[in-house]
Order: sequence, then C-alpha cells, then structure tokens
Amino acid sequence: MEIQQRLLIFVTRTNWILFVAASIVGFLLLPANYARGVLFGGLLVTVNFHLLAWTLRTALTPPHLSSHNVVIAKYFLRFIGSGFIIFVLIAGHIVHPVGLIIGLSVVVFSIMLATLREFTKLIFKEAV
Repeated sequence: MEIQQRLLIFVTRTNWILFVAASIVGFLLLPANYARGVLFGGLLVTVNFHLLAWTLRTALTPPHLSSHNVVIAKYFLRFIGSGFIIFVLIAGHIVHPVGLIIGLSVVVFSIMLATLREFTKLIFKEAV
C-alpha cells in the first residue's frame, strides 16, 4: 500500500478514535460547557476533514475532473460555514472557547500521530 493511502486511512480512523476518546474524557472530567466545546469542536473538524477528502477525491478522479476554482469555492464555503458555527457556539455561550480549541485540535493530533508513526517505521527500517 502506498504511503499516502496508508496515511490517509490512519488519519481518518484516528480522527474518529481521538474524537470519541476526547469527548468521553471531556464529559467525565470537565465542566459541561468545556465538554460540549470538545464535542462540537471535534465533530466540526472531523466532518470538515471528511468533506475535504471527499471533495478532493471527486474533483481529482477521472472522468469528472473539476476545475480548481470549484474546489477552492467549496473550501471557502466550508470555511465560512465553520466560522459561522464557531461564532454561534461561542457567542451563544453554548461552549467554552478552550474546550472548543481542544476539540478543533483532533485532526492536528491525528496528523502528528501519523507522522510519528511513519517516522518511527522509517528509522527502524533503516536500523535493520
């Protein structure tokens, strides 16, 4: 399996695992508004990641290649929608901003884990 495909599968699965784990830990250990922030932030970023992957996959798969303008427009619409959702969550005092930032970091953590995993594979492969 190619490294790009392996990384995508790992990041996609790890997103959901970290999202569920962070949400459970948040509801067990944090006040309700922090826990809701972790839940909504993690859900928002994970869904956005899947939508971006789907947009790129459909745009770059022949025979229906899309214009780069269409891909960028979809990206900006998703970005504006996410910004609006974040604004409503914070302005309505539904979530605490710190909890929201923790939730929004789920994809970053999964990408860092994927990078560390591939880096250790590379080091141990060269050491043998």
